[in-house]
Amino acid sequence: MTTYNMQLTQDRLKKEGIQNVKFISVTFDPNRDFPSVLKKYAEIRNIGFKDWTFLWGDKKNTNSFMDRFDITFFPADTTYSPDGGVSYSMMHTDRISLIDSDGELRKNYRGSHVNLDELFNDIKYLGD
Repeated sequence: MTTYNMQLTQDRLKKEGIQNVKFISVTFDPNRDFPSVLKKYAEIRNIGFKDWTFLWGDKKNTNSFMDRFDITFFPADTTYSPDGGVSYSMMHTDRISLIDSDGELRKNYRGSHVNLDELFNDIKYLGD
């Protein structure tokens, strides 16, 4: 839902001719979400890389980034398929963060239930 809400915001910005807004998604699981996996994720969701970046790094850098923005994440339920494959999901902070051009956190929104009008207007305000 968070990615979808970010896509809705991106679409509205494009329709209104607002440029120079970058979207960033960060992996919570660098041991599984290699760049090729993130690329496939973006392709499935029709996310272009012109103004959307998927960040991936080693565990140390990922944890440092998450600490900086107070994001919590951990593996959730693990299931095993009949052939022995392992599957699990990641639980994480439900957040969209608005970060200004100086890299400063300006505001956090509940990612899955964000008020899209509020987010859009806050982005416009930062651009003025």
